[in-house]
Amino acid sequence: MEQTSHLWLYFLMVFGVIVLPGMDMAFVLASALSGGRRTGAYAVAGIVFGGLCHTAAGALGFGLVFKLLPGLVNAMLVIGSLYIAWIGVSLLRVKAVGAADRPDLPAMSVMSRWATFRRAALTCLMNPKAYLFMFSIFPQFLRAEYGPVWVQALALAAITAVTQIAVYGSLAFTAGSAQGWLAARPMAGVWLARTAGAMLLVGAAITLWGIVRHSI
Repeated sequence: MEQTSHLWLYFLMVFGVIVLPGMDMAFVLASALSGGRRTGAYAVAGIVFGGLCHTAAGALGFGLVFKLLPGLVNAMLVIGSLYIAWIGVSLLRVKAVGAADRPDLPAMSVMSRWATFRRAALTCLMNPKAYLFMFSIFPQFLRAEYGPVWVQALALAAITAVTQIAVYGSLAFTAGSAQGWLAARPMAGVWLARTAGAMLLVGAAITLWGIVRHSI
């Protein structure tokens, strides 16, 4: 019992981080609004994959590497912020939410869904909130007295993935279900997509400002 009691605390912390509006949530929302439930599900899958990569990095001690080489993580965050800003600008330029006009998530094809998956994974991988959590908080839940570290890491990864699926999956399902409503109110869909784009731009700007401020 003692070996698993800390998992509840980890879940509460993960849940608190995931439910806060951020870049991952904005991308899932935009994907579901643009392409429906299935495209939203691919976005969720990409976010979960990115989260698993963060978990693996935290378990393998990559945080120490980035602490010794801060320039490396800064370079990754700059590249990621510019990429996320590009997605945000694409969403701000949306003129209609429908199959005929999706500069951000083109066409409901298999390739476009895989492109959504890749973009979602990159959005998660470049999310500074995830870096902060995985490299500062995650290692504190890996304790030698609780058994093999890899088993603990798998348990924490499962908790993270299930929480992401529950929160972001519910968001994707709800947003995807709103397509019929949005079809009758095209400008509402446009403004929702633009709001998601603005959230991505704000997230990217905050990340870039933080890097600049710490570099001065």
